[in-house]
Amino acid sequence: MIKVDEKTMINDILENVKNELTTYQQVISETKNMQLRNTIQQIRNTAESFQYELFKIAETKGYYKTAESADQKQIEKVKTELEQ
Repeated sequence: MIKVDEKTMINDILENVKNELTTYQQVISETKNMQLRNTIQQIRNTAESFQYELFKIAETKGYYKTAESADQKQIEKVKTELEQ
């Protein structure tokens, strides 16, 4: 019997939802039918909310570490590079 810990399960689910969100975005951008497009957008929005709630749980439990915050100088540098 394989035992999977909570941290592994949460991180796997987060990765799967991230992949789903990418797929939803691709489908939305290629869908002409507005009713179908709106439905997929609603599904995507629900998945994004789920992902964020699970992310908050993972972060609280120490399963996920966010990057350090950038200072204003670093932000401006990246912004300038992207605008060129």
